[in-house]
Amino acid sequence: MHQQIKDQIKAAMLAKDTVRLGVLRGLLAAFTNELVATKRMPQDMLTDEEVIAVIRRQAKQRKDSIEQFVNGGRPELAEDEKAELAVLETFLPQMMSKDEIRKVVEAKKAEMGEVDKSKMGIFMGSIMKDLKGKAEGADVKEVIEESFK
Repeated sequence: MHQQIKDQIKAAMLAKDTVRLGVLRGLLAAFTNELVATKRMPQDMLTDEEVIAVIRRQAKQRKDSIEQFVNGGRPELAEDEKAELAVLETFLPQMMSKDEIRKVVEAKKAEMGEVDKSKMGIFMGSIMKDLKGKAEGADVKEVIEESFK
């Protein structure tokens, strides 16, 4: 995936797609930072899991920025962030829907037996471990809280 993103920079330059180009260059910089942080050489390649983790962090930053800009009354800046987020999301795997999460939660409840509200944190931890990278944490939390009502 790392190489694929590198290759897409040239295509974005040729297409004069400035938003995509900016996002891709930012990703490459983030990949280099990740490599240096893990004490590897900047010219090394990240594994696909590491690439996805970096992209998720970048997407989360964009979502936070969008929220801040909207709350601060700057919708034009939020639009820029939304465009960048759309580019980042093209590289991320599809997230599970709340209905799919609900099925996993029900199956886990059946597997673990009766789980009371005091053990909700432990239950949520085990679900998040099972769904790591497949579902949004906020969606999982919402579904679990609904199931404990």
